[in-house]
Amino acid sequence: MASITAEGVTKRLGSTVAVRDVSFTVESGEHVGLFGPNGAGKTTLMQMLATLSFPSDGSIRIGGHDVTPDATRVRRNLGVMGHRPMLYGTLTARENLRLHARLRGVSTDRVEEVLEQVNLRTQASTRVETFSHGMTKRLAIARAVLHDPTVLLLDEPYAGLDQRSAADLQRILDQFDDRTVVLATHDLTRGATDCDRALVLVDGTVSRDVRIEDSTTDELETIYRRTTDPATPR
Repeated sequence: MASITAEGVTKRLGSTVAVRDVSFTVESGEHVGLFGPNGAGKTTLMQMLATLSFPSDGSIRIGGHDVTPDATRVRRNLGVMGHRPMLYGTLTARENLRLHARLRGVSTDRVEEVLEQVNLRTQASTRVETFSHGMTKRLAIARAVLHDPTVLLLDEPYAGLDQRSAADLQRILDQFDDRTVVLATHDLTRGATDCDRALVLVDGTVSRDVRIEDSTTDELETIYRRTTDPATPR
């Protein structure tokens, strides 16, 4: 069963076409990576999937609901981690999650459970403004999964993390392996580890759809270079 379906999605920003006639399907439980150079349309597409923006043309359906008329219903099943962590620095980790829990109608027991999952139980009473970048990322994941969504949208989750922090985040994300995941990243190696498929975006269009299990990391990197750089020998 398809969890996400995009059909002919186009997004115009003034005179610029940021996403052009994009179509793809993500099956329930599948992990799909969005790859592409800066300006390829990854963030614009992720914003539309997250119902923070809507297509100029075409349609997106998530969990059987069209994002345009049914955005509120769609959001109940979405967990989103974007470039901004959406956390309050002057609040503690626990206070941040309790605030989001009240907005989502989630119990305080769930707050404690998620703090444990992301290894922040001992820092739960610490103000977020004192957190390292890696700890902030972990708390952002906690916020995203707090309401037990079926679909996770992760925009550059490993950006700015050192090797150890990235490995910690990887272990945390592995706990949610049964969810449908769309992950936008520049890191081909990490994406090859996390994802079942790779969609390569160039100039706002999906130029390649690659099943990762059929390719080594080196082969994926070669496909990416050939797709994104016309000067690369084929």
